[in-house]
Amino acid sequence: MSLRPEGDETYDVVVVGSGAGGMSTAITAKKHGLSVAIIEKEPVFGGTTAFSGGVLWIPMNPQAREAGVKDSRDNALTYMKAETGNLYSADAVEAFLDTGPEMVEFFERETSVKFVPTLYPDYHPDVPGGVDVGRSILAAPFDTSSLGANLKRLRPPLSTITFMGMMFNSSNADIKHFFNATKSASSFAYVAKRMVKHFTEVTRYGRGVQVTSGNALAARLAKSVFDADIPLYTETPAEELIVTDGRVTAVRTPSGTLSARKGVVIATGGFAHDLEKLKKAYPHLARGGEHVSPVPEANTGDGIRLAESIGGHAPVEFGDTSAWMPVSKVPQGKGRFGAFPHLLDRYKPGIIAVLKSGKRFTNESNSYHDVGAALQRACEGQTETAAWLICDHPTIRKYGLGFAKPAPVPLGRYISNGYLQRGTTLADLAAATGIDRSALEATVAAYNKTAAVGEDPEYGRGTTSFNRYLADPEHQPNPCVGPITTGPYYALRIVMGDLGTFDGLRTDVSGQVQRADGSAIGGLFAVGNDRASIMGGNYPGAGITLGPAMTFGYLTGRHLAGVSR
Repeated sequence: MSLRPEGDETYDVVVVGSGAGGMSTAITAKKHGLSVAIIEKEPVFGGTTAFSGGVLWIPMNPQAREAGVKDSRDNALTYMKAETGNLYSADAVEAFLDTGPEMVEFFERETSVKFVPTLYPDYHPDVPGGVDVGRSILAAPFDTSSLGANLKRLRPPLSTITFMGMMFNSSNADIKHFFNATKSASSFAYVAKRMVKHFTEVTRYGRGVQVTSGNALAARLAKSVFDADIPLYTETPAEELIVTDGRVTAVRTPSGTLSARKGVVIATGGFAHDLEKLKKAYPHLARGGEHVSPVPEANTGDGIRLAESIGGHAPVEFGDTSAWMPVSKVPQGKGRFGAFPHLLDRYKPGIIAVLKSGKRFTNESNSYHDVGAALQRACEGQTETAAWLICDHPTIRKYGLGFAKPAPVPLGRYISNGYLQRGTTLADLAAATGIDRSALEATVAAYNKTAAVGEDPEYGRGTTSFNRYLADPEHQPNPCVGPITTGPYYALRIVMGDLGTFDGLRTDVSGQVQRADGSAIGGLFAVGNDRASIMGGNYPGAGITLGPAMTFGYLTGRHLAGVSR
């Protein structure tokens, strides 16, 4: 199959973008009898999905039912109303809750997509309707060698969250074994076997083929696309939407015009790298701060701009316009930096976050979005929107810190390249970082007073099931709280990043793009991060991007095929 269109072609549906939203729409439409093509501007497919954790938030999903988890539509609805507040969209939320489990069953029955349960609590399990387990499911690991020649077109995982190219899930056995490799014979054997297998794959295929997380989800969806004989054209950007008699009828690309009898679907991943829009939408950029996003650099808002060019409405209206993610900048040589998302370290005992003032500003074991939002607000009126993760020597050797790995991996290169700052005393650390010395010493002293007995009266770390989920269960009495006592001490600067944008095109439930006056644009649809989130700028649980992306992709695909809900 050609990697790009060979002149003008005609389909029922043309999908612009190859992440989970786009591919799930395409697969659903094709399974319901329509001809479909996917175009992707990058040389690789998978979009932001391939970089993601691969988790879907789907209340009442089949995996939870099979495990005997008790939940209900009313319970999930209560939670969604509490989480979205005055931005609650009844029609969209109810369609999501009613259709999500059906979507999961469809993809597991009809495609190569498979899911496994997780133990993730909701991010706010103490909010009315929140639960301690059951709503988040994860793409099952996948052997990407089954993609054949298309393997080279699969977007690799985010390099900063791999170890020597190997992928892990925060919820699987790999991480636990790697942490214990020097302490346990069984863990050492597990790690040795895992590494031998990985390097054998690299030798044969040029990359590891046993993938997890979002790379597994993207690969499973892509395998389903190819199995359904859906053309997936890469290096094929959409340059223009063609409108005939007030209806979108085609997409112009450099290789030819692709006509769409039923509709064009925008699925280009949002605007996380649309610098002009970000300067208006992100308060920390408006006041001169940094923003480092780990999502693909190609997410420049192309699809949204195309829709806006013909009247589509994409207001920036959420209080938090993106899924905030604290990140650190990993030196990669020649002045280049990679973005490391802080998904795990903040939960561990003995690690706190302070501002330049030397003061803590939030519960470090809250979700990344909540920590990012707290950092955003704590730095209002300041040029810099940044914080420092602080820990002592035993803690960094046990858990690592950001991209710096735990023992036995040496710390020297992280210190020499400036990624980590180190001080023999807290005063030395303050001098190295520019943090207020007396305030830092006072903050650590106040934290230590109660940390030894597992208490954090200031911010309540470890008081929710979600706080404890990614902490250290062997550390008691509180898996999230431990003192900072034994030098040398370490600091790692974190800045604002995101996992994708929340604001996007206004649509109806089916995904049809709307104008500012609420009227629909015929033949134009949006899914994924190009469609405004149903979460109202909040982050209720693990997978609240991919869950709606695939659910509404499924709904949009069925709508295009004329299948009612």
